Amino acid sequence: MQLSTLKTYIHREQGLLIGLLVGAALVGGFIKLAGEMLEDDTQAFDIAFLKSLRIPGDLATPIGPSWLLDSMRDITALGGVTVLTLVSALAIAFLLMRGRVKQALYTALATGGGAVMGKLLKSLFARERPEVVPHLVEVTSLSFPSGHSMNSAIVYLTLAVMISRSFDERRARIFTIGTAALLVLAIGFSRLYLGVHYPTDVLGGWTVGASWALAMGLIATRLQERHQIEEPGEDPVPA
Repeated sequence: MQLSTLKTYIHREQGLLIGLLVGAALVGGFIKLAGEMLEDDTQAFDIAFLKSLRIPGDLATPIGPSWLLDSMRDITALGGVTVLTLVSALAIAFLLMRGRVKQALYTALATGGGAVMGKLLKSLFARERPEVVPHLVEVTSLSFPSGHSMNSAIVYLTLAVMISRSFDERRARIFTIGTAALLVLAIGFSRLYLGVHYPTDVLGGWTVGASWALAMGLIATRLQERHQIEEPGEDPVPA
């Protein structure tokens, strides 16, 4: 084995190991958070945080300038089912247009599978929405983990990881994933600002969504290396 090939192999394996460790930490964090939530150990923190985002003595009014409320409503819509479905569908359509059938299928399975997992987790924990402060948008589903936080992480981070892999420049990769991460953070915070989720709901959604996106990225890397999703005449899954 040539020295350059050996170095590439070692670097790849180190990246995989780091990814696995980060993924394990995220999953472990979610399990611990869920356990504390079920035992009501987080209740005091959850209530205090939501109240801190409202005017003292007037819990129906959020802190900050009047335009901030409209902005939070706009941002939270980016994590809704309609927008996320549209973004995913457009990404899959683009891949199909480029002839990357297997990559499109993988993207559909990654985003769709994450959405199904989210619904199962909500049903499993069956946590009711917070009633600490008045809701500033209409909600109907269960609370833990936050669907907006989790699904936005699954969709935006998964797509960002897939897209960033097509860039050779490290800065371009960091920018792509960083932009997606900031968007996911903003969507999660908007759910708190609007009073429709506890902080632990959002944290739970972030950890599950990030771990899912990370897992999809690691699997895509392995598939690319083994040429299992590369079709004749098309580019491999972006590296």
